[in-house]
Amino acid sequence: MTLFELVIRSIRKNIKHYYLYFFALIFSMSLYFVFATLQHDSSVVERMGSDVNFATSFRVAGILLLVIVAVFTVYANSIFLKRRSKEIGLYQLIGLSKMGVARFLIIENMLLGLGALLLGICCGALVSRLFLLILMKLLGFEGIVGIAFSATAAVQTVIVFAALIIFTSIQMTLTVYRSTLLQLFNAERQGDHPKKPKTIAAAFLALLGIALIIYGYDLSGHMVNDMLFFNMLLVLLSTILGTYLLFRVTISWLFYQFRKRKDGHLGLLNSLSLAPLMHRMKANANSLTLITVLSAMTLTMVALAYSLYFSAESDTRISLPYDFVFENKERDAKSFDAELEKAGIRFDHQPIEAVRLKGTIRDLRSKSEESTQGMLFLPAEQLQKAGMKVKVPPKGETVLYDARVNLEGRKDKEGMGFPKEIVLGKNGETKKIQLTDMVIQYVMNYNVYGAQLVTSEATVQELEKSMPGSPRYEKVRLDTYQVPSKAERAKASALYAKYVSEDDFEPNFHTQYEGALHSLGLMMFISAFLGLVFLISTGSILYFKQMTEAEQEKRSFKTLRQLGFDEKDIMKGIVRKQLFVFAIPLLIGILHSVFAVKTASILVLSDITVPTIIAMGLYALIYFVFAVLTIGYYRKIVKNAMS
Repeated sequence: MTLFELVIRSIRKNIKHYYLYFFALIFSMSLYFVFATLQHDSSVVERMGSDVNFATSFRVAGILLLVIVAVFTVYANSIFLKRRSKEIGLYQLIGLSKMGVARFLIIENMLLGLGALLLGICCGALVSRLFLLILMKLLGFEGIVGIAFSATAAVQTVIVFAALIIFTSIQMTLTVYRSTLLQLFNAERQGDHPKKPKTIAAAFLALLGIALIIYGYDLSGHMVNDMLFFNMLLVLLSTILGTYLLFRVTISWLFYQFRKRKDGHLGLLNSLSLAPLMHRMKANANSLTLITVLSAMTLTMVALAYSLYFSAESDTRISLPYDFVFENKERDAKSFDAELEKAGIRFDHQPIEAVRLKGTIRDLRSKSEESTQGMLFLPAEQLQKAGMKVKVPPKGETVLYDARVNLEGRKDKEGMGFPKEIVLGKNGETKKIQLTDMVIQYVMNYNVYGAQLVTSEATVQELEKSMPGSPRYEKVRLDTYQVPSKAERAKASALYAKYVSEDDFEPNFHTQYEGALHSLGLMMFISAFLGLVFLISTGSILYFKQMTEAEQEKRSFKTLRQLGFDEKDIMKGIVRKQLFVFAIPLLIGILHSVFAVKTASILVLSDITVPTIIAMGLYALIYFVFAVLTIGYYRKIVKNAMS
């Protein structure tokens, strides 16, 4: 039998073990080819290049995708090499040299890789248009954009995959040359025997792991300050180290205490679930920590990207309560009115007479000056006519409206010490207005200069009479427009653009929302598919590890059958074990990501609870599929042992 025939026979024999690995490689290569196709397709770049840096975004995404696929391939390959260690040893016993065994594994690896590459490119070519339609939908583009097979993308995918094959081939060669026959035949039996932990040291490290995680969570809630970067590193390091200690020490210590309390008599269910975990906890600590931390990072990325995209319209509306605003441009406003009427566009136009001047906010308790800034006093009665839901403060009082208080790193309104005092100066004389409260919203478009202070019309009129000549005093006329129809709003935006010079920053709702939709849609697209690749990669790795452990536990199942236990009894213990292996890293990862998303939520003005729950729910659902597959594989092993 030739070496090539032996390779073909081995592939046929092991195909049932390789199918998920093979599928994951095909899936990864398909996505990489799609990314490369979208990156190089001229029609796509021309359509989107003016809106976002499309090519750069996909190039970065392609690099991240490559890193994920490379880590998955190398890690999965190491699992399979360990599982096939006895087979590799047998090849050497029957006369194959180490060079011959290495050549055998490399040829097998190349054939599997070549098959995955060809199928991946074919699948990628077939689904690239579907991905493009999804991207167009996310970005809000309409119309048909054609996409053709990209030879450049195919060559790029081949180069990437060739590099992966070289890395895994080197990995196989090193494994063969560095392993003795004794190591190869005993590789599957290697495990950690649970030792009695040093009580004081183990308890200290166990509590330290929990304390580090709690510290990371607590710091994440108030890390937005001048030391933001340092705080981010501190949160990341404390959470990762705490997670490692949790798996390596805390859980091991709890297992040992449980076993001690039972006096070593664990029973069937605990013997099938806890005992295997106790024996492999040291080896599994690294992988479980890595999967937990990366799951948390992926969940945070996906949840935040989806939340930002989901909240794009509401966030834009919070920042720009009015579709269009003219500031001290009454002639332009009248011309705009005429154009809207001529185009048959329905609109609501309300002028607002405000006062802008410089003032100082003082804390009444400490009498200290907090800030001196430009202030825009807006009459509540006119805002109500313009559609704003505001209350009219008593004369001499005002309320601050600010939607970005959290984003700017300030405390929430409960901790800001209201009421405060606003001091307005004029030629040595001062006028004081009481600042009674703050509302987290805007009543005027955010680009209009000045802190938005809502007061009564009588107070504004009094300021007009008494404050001329004070620093930066200015009477401001704001012509506000609302266009109810989305389609008509787009037409009105084109008309409005004629009144805005290139040097002026006067965004309108339609253009701002479109820009946010394009950038956040691209972020959503990239995050979702990178998250999907990572999820399939980590899920597959866990599946492979449990598949290997299932093969190692065959003898135990046969022994249990001889003792009178049936399949149902054994599967109860196995299900409990899989709940730990899959659920614990997922739940801790979700908990990590909840605090991370909560911290990052300052970037979003809207409530992101619902989109975050949806994103995490979908992630957990797909992750659960791998647990079901693992339990199904265990069931087959148990049935074979029972027969």
